[in-house]
Amino acid sequence: MSARAAEAEAPSFLARGFFERDPLTCARELIGCELVWNGAGGMVVEVEAYAEEGDEASHTFVRPSARRFIVEHEPGTAYVYMNYGVHWLLNVLVKGSVNGFVLFRALEPTRGVREMERRRLERAKGPLAYSLHGLCSGPGKMAQALGVDGRDHGRDLCAGGGIGFLPPSGPVEVERDIRIGISKAAHLKWRFLAKGSEFVSVRPRKKT
Repeated sequence: MSARAAEAEAPSFLARGFFERDPLTCARELIGCELVWNGAGGMVVEVEAYAEEGDEASHTFVRPSARRFIVEHEPGTAYVYMNYGVHWLLNVLVKGSVNGFVLFRALEPTRGVREMERRRLERAKGPLAYSLHGLCSGPGKMAQALGVDGRDHGRDLCAGGGIGFLPPSGPVEVERDIRIGISKAAHLKWRFLAKGSEFVSVRPRKKT
């Protein structure tokens, strides 16, 4: 295959400019994109936005290292950390009128399903109650299925090489809800979900 043909077949991942905006805008518009990760991946159906300033739930509120990360890296860079010493979590750095991170909470699997299932089974301490809907329905599950770990911290997600985001194939209806698993700034509706998706980690609260 010629270099020109290979280039033509390469996926058109989102460019860095997509991430040069505030966390809320990027979080909302990532819903429906496809995250491709070395042959595996899925459609983004749930994310959370975190702001650098004034957000008590953000790492930047208590971790100087997170603030340094924003200064030292370009938008579109992976921010990966271990949550409670158990699960790796994948975020992407965004920098615009407001800087911050977008946490990926759930995917609808679209490719490499068997490989993702194998990774989940390898990490399971006992029999894994497996279903396609539950394969990537949570930030820890998702990172485990993709094989994301601390070595991916600081990875440029706009550099290509088999990792990146494909734009949505069509219109996606998005809904908002409060973020999950936090005690501070818990009232902010900064969680974005693909409306009606059965692949999210926690369905939005019923409106009263």
